[in-house]
Amino acid sequence: MTTPATTDVPLSQPLYGASFGQSISRFFKKYATFTGRASRSEFWWWFLVNAIVGIVLYGITYGIGVSGAVVNDQGVLVFGPAYWIGLVLTIAWALGTIVPWLALCWRRLHDTNRPGPFYFLALIPFVGGIILLVLLALPTDPAGARFDA
Repeated sequence: MTTPATTDVPLSQPLYGASFGQSISRFFKKYATFTGRASRSEFWWWFLVNAIVGIVLYGITYGIGVSGAVVNDQGVLVFGPAYWIGLVLTIAWALGTIVPWLALCWRRLHDTNRPGPFYFLALIPFVGGIILLVLLALPTDPAGARFDA
């Protein structure tokens, strides 16, 4: 039996072995879709892109902010006006990707046969984020098909 081509996989199904471009495309196409499942490749490619964009925005924000910075009379560093441009870009990125990020996490949890609200385990102080990271890294469980829409 042959496997279907990756272009034949509907958006309602996880795309196992998704490429970088396919993962990013599916992330934005399924902007607020909390039903269904997401493969590990779909999740981790987006995780990498988001981390890189975050690091770049952080570097830009503080790089341009320090260039016009001054020290006031109390000895406190006051960032220059360009800092606010970087900060606005960072906030815009965060606000523009928070809903699809939550949806992707929920779909990834579904693929491991766990309900999406397991995401809230991340709110447990100190260990919650680690627990969630482990759950997101688990392999696909075929029983997760029960979450397909």
